[in-house]
Amino acid sequence: MQRLAMTVLWPSFLVSIVAEGFLFSMVDPQEIILAHNLIDLSPHGIYTIGFFCIWLFCAMACALTYYLATVPGAEV
Repeated sequence: MQRLAMTVLWPSFLVSIVAEGFLFSMVDPQEIILAHNLIDLSPHGIYTIGFFCIWLFCAMACALTYYLATVPGAEV
């Protein structure tokens, strides 16, 4: 189970770092509008929430890839 977790979480963590760098180099966290209101969080809070959201999506993609690559009886 630990090997599965590291197979999914480590690559998604590395990709999340790069994705967050690209995202927040183009978007100012103080100007993010959600439901017609500015988000009342510090920039560090927005960076943190953004990182974990990106990491979640990357982890789901890695988990799906791992699942599809290890389906029993599948021939490549």
